[in-house]
Amino acid sequence: MEDTCKSEVACLLEEIKQQHAAAERGLSGLAQGTARHKFISARMERIGQIHEELQRLVGPEQATLLVTETVQGYTGSGKRRKNFPATR
Repeated sequence: MEDTCKSEVACLLEEIKQQHAAAERGLSGLAQGTARHKFISARMERIGQIHEELQRLVGPEQATLLVTETVQGYTGSGKRRKNFPATR
């Protein structure tokens, strides 16, 4: 993880971006069938674990909002999608 994390929440959101980007790359990778499914499932399961950690830190509603904005707000390359609001 990068040294630029300013808080535990920021670090968790950065990890969500990385896990989501990895899952997206898994969709276009060379692996097929079960291997691809297991790889993507592992990334999504980790995002679920991070969501639980965020719930503990900021509450369930805010955690869900942060995860949704983080996943929807970034492309697989890590670049912010155009016309998408910034994460709080």
